Amino acid sequence: MKRLLIRLIILLFAVAATTMNGFAQTAGGKADTVSLPTAEQQSQAVSEATDSSLSASGIADAGNETGTTALVYKCDIKKMIAAPLWRSVKKSFAEADSLNADYMLIHMNTYGGQVDIADSMRTLILNYDIPVLVFIDNQAISAGALIAVAADSIYMRSGASIGAATVVDQTGQKMPDKYQSFMRGMMRATAEAHGKKPVVENGDTTWVWHRDPEIAQAMVDPSIVLKGIVDTGQVLTLTTLEAIRYGFCEGQAETVEEVLENAGIEEYTIRELRLTLVDRIIMLLVNPVVSGLLIMLIIGGIYFELQTPGVGFPLAAAIFAAVLYFAPLYLEGMAANWHVVIFVAGIILLLVEIFAIPGFGVTGVLGVIGIVTGLALVMIDKIVFRFGPSGDGVREIVGAFAIVILAAVISFILSLWLSRKLFAPNRLFGSLALETTVNQADGFVSFDTGKLQSVVGRRGTAHTVLRPSGKVMIGDEVYPAVAETGFIARGTEIIVRREEQGQLYVVEAEKS
Repeated sequence: MKRLLIRLIILLFAVAATTMNGFAQTAGGKADTVSLPTAEQQSQAVSEATDSSLSASGIADAGNETGTTALVYKCDIKKMIAAPLWRSVKKSFAEADSLNADYMLIHMNTYGGQVDIADSMRTLILNYDIPVLVFIDNQAISAGALIAVAADSIYMRSGASIGAATVVDQTGQKMPDKYQSFMRGMMRATAEAHGKKPVVENGDTTWVWHRDPEIAQAMVDPSIVLKGIVDTGQVLTLTTLEAIRYGFCEGQAETVEEVLENAGIEEYTIRELRLTLVDRIIMLLVNPVVSGLLIMLIIGGIYFELQTPGVGFPLAAAIFAAVLYFAPLYLEGMAANWHVVIFVAGIILLLVEIFAIPGFGVTGVLGVIGIVTGLALVMIDKIVFRFGPSGDGVREIVGAFAIVILAAVISFILSLWLSRKLFAPNRLFGSLALETTVNQADGFVSFDTGKLQSVVGRRGTAHTVLRPSGKVMIGDEVYPAVAETGFIARGTEIIVRREEQGQLYVVEAEKS
């Protein structure tokens, strides 16, 4: 009986060992099964893995502990992506850090803008410590799509769209392929930064991209074909439902409150950036339209100062406009030190020409060139030089100089027009200009002819050195005079030979 019991125990251990080995082999086989996802698998992956992806990224867990209220910081991207918007975005993220916010919510509606600034924004989002949510409230086009893809979670309202990220120039024309390659790489890298997630289907585990890099770069390149998604020759733009289906949107929401509800954030407080007066002034000054007006004021002020030499209102206005033009650009990092140095050197050379070197020669020309160059180089889009020398860089430089020269011409024309309007009789500043005429027939003369003729033939002394102009003293009065020949030393006795047009001509008494 004991032997039979021992044999049964041994048999049970053998069966158990065999069963465990079979389980281990099955699990290992499933773990090694990795296949590329189809569109249906991606759709199922989004619906099945939404909660897990939110938890993994901290969207559903941060700040939602029992009895706590999450702090959500909202940042608006609802303008053209340019320097003013970049300033407010940086301040928003910095303030969210200082407040220890739990979430950053970007409220987006943009048609794009500058690629280099969009790259800075997406880098800031990818490296941010807390979860970043994007609510696309209508459009996330071009550079806006790049920024949205960088976020941890994307929510879109009905009728919204995301994509169309082909790089174009200021006229809307498509840029060469090297720019498209740069943008494709950024879109792929941004999508890949979110990693992959496991999806179990029919007992098999499939790893799919959270944001598919191929779909991301199809938003840039029309030559990419994705079966069932986009055909060749078409740049990809996704609607809300399409973005949800292909993993580029976590859900549909119509308001900010719905976004937070879908993200699993129940108790929260929303904070926003409050721009100070200084912030608003800086954002206004870096606006391209305002920058153009300041250039016109700089050029116009310098022109009028050249017409009427002397430190006056035109020069002061030009210097003030230059400070307003360069200061905010320098603070925003768009103007380098050498831009300012070139401009200041041009101003100095022009001042030397005005006050130290009569006329308008080489110094004045170099000064004007320095001023125009300093103003133009600040306007050049730096991204064209990331790819080395090219015709695009030349066009960018020529375009910047053309804008400055055009602004100079317009400022000149407007200055003439304004001077006539403002200083004409019965106008705002008409009383500042003398309109009364004086005629010689009415007895108005610039000098007393009779008095000057009365000293002709009289003797006197040179009150100053005459070389040949100077002053002479006749009797107790001093008169301006000109030596007829050579120079006359101070204190030399002179004789007045004649008077012409109010000018006395004298000679030394010894030579008369």
